[in-house]
Amino acid sequence: MDAIIILGAAVWPSGPSPTLRRRVLHGAQLWHGGAAPIIVVCGGLGLHAPTEAAAMASLLVEQGVPPDAILQEDRSTTTLENIQMALPLLRQAGARRVLIVTDMTHGPRAALVARHFGLHPRVSAPPLKGGRKRTILRQMVRELGAYPLYAIRLKARGSERTD
Repeated sequence: MDAIIILGAAVWPSGPSPTLRRRVLHGAQLWHGGAAPIIVVCGGLGLHAPTEAAAMASLLVEQGVPPDAILQEDRSTTTLENIQMALPLLRQAGARRVLIVTDMTHGPRAALVARHFGLHPRVSAPPLKGGRKRTILRQMVRELGAYPLYAIRLKARGSERTD
């Protein structure tokens, strides 16, 4: 892989949400295992500062990832924007084969968007340690609706490949 992309999740008043923390720790593990030389963290400002990208970058550094291996996309607020706004960073790094870190339920939609933009994605989801069945079910229902809507939306936009 050329790059790891970690998709954002909420920052709470107390700091990174458990979902954000789980994704970042998984991304750091992948980086330390040699999965890719760079990590692109995606996510803008939600309800609480800092941006998701800044919170992720701090966590990655705490996990021993050098700052020069971390690229921050800090304006996006949706899955589509995560990937689209990361494209300039990926292009600059010469990255087309990407390992997307997100939740298992969200992975298919994230990969759909990445393929739309001409990337070659694989998804790696962190394990759900103690994840509540109710939360997972809610995520699955959300993705069952979101995936076809994204597919239609992307088809209507036409090809935006980076080839």
